[in-house]
Amino acid sequence: MNYYVIAYYIFTEIQDPYLLVAKQKEFFAGRDMTGRIYISHEGINAQLSGVEEDAKAYIAWMRSDERFKDIDFKVHPYHTNAFAKMTVKYRKQLVALDQPVDLAMTGTHLSPAQWDQMLDQRDGDTLLIDVRNSYEWEVGHFEGAPKPELETFRAFKGYAEEIKESRDPSKTKVMMYCTGGIRCELYSCLLKEYGFDQVYQLDGGVIRYGLERGQGHWQGKLFVFDDRMVVPIAEGVDETLTSCQGCGTKADHYYNCANMDCNRLFIVCPACFEAEQGCCCQQCHSGRLRPISLADGGRPFRKLDKAFKQQLEANR
Repeated sequence: MNYYVIAYYIFTEIQDPYLLVAKQKEFFAGRDMTGRIYISHEGINAQLSGVEEDAKAYIAWMRSDERFKDIDFKVHPYHTNAFAKMTVKYRKQLVALDQPVDLAMTGTHLSPAQWDQMLDQRDGDTLLIDVRNSYEWEVGHFEGAPKPELETFRAFKGYAEEIKESRDPSKTKVMMYCTGGIRCELYSCLLKEYGFDQVYQLDGGVIRYGLERGQGHWQGKLFVFDDRMVVPIAEGVDETLTSCQGCGTKADHYYNCANMDCNRLFIVCPACFEAEQGCCCQQCHSGRLRPISLADGGRPFRKLDKAFKQQLEANR
């Protein structure tokens, strides 16, 4: 059975987001689909998956609404659903920035081909920035993009202030990219508010870049927020930048620490993960440990049922 993994976002006024939440849930009832869809007054941010027939029906259903007919759906084939369940909910912010921005100030969108051309021609006044988290950068990034010292999206405001202090906004050309494009929509506006007039963003993010350009100027793989965790950005490409923290062999898959009070993401090979019982360090071997299994391919841990949690607490 063939499945599709779909990513999309759109900024458009939604007068009654709660009604749209209800309609989305109604559409998914009885369908073989999972994912996370967040809806606000300003638009939608969605990552979902489904069996091919249902996924295609969803795209057609969305495009039948005049508000959503121009959505850029980014689609990849997969062998199963890529999420634990289907979640559709209202969110005040589609991306956690904690301050309003004027979306009319968004940066200049570059197609993947235009992005490559600008990368080839960049000079000392061009600043290439990755607006993802540091652990996303570790497994893959564009050539020449420095590692962002960000652990959460909310930290970008401080990062932008540092850039303003170190670079001349009137002379600097900023090239920014993220996974699917939505973070750049907001962060580019923030940089322009800080006086950076020449701000360029990769349209459709790294996902669209991989679909259109293949590996190109990209190094490594792409971190995604679903069961796949780390994926090649194009078919036939398998470049690994990172190593297992246990034995040092090439590895680029993240696992969550089995210690429920730690839960840290760390890169480790399957052999070391199993040998260390899923723990990221010796200290984590004691405490509330989740059962581990390599059979699931190292997908993120599912929530444990209440009875199992109570048993863990009783055994502490």
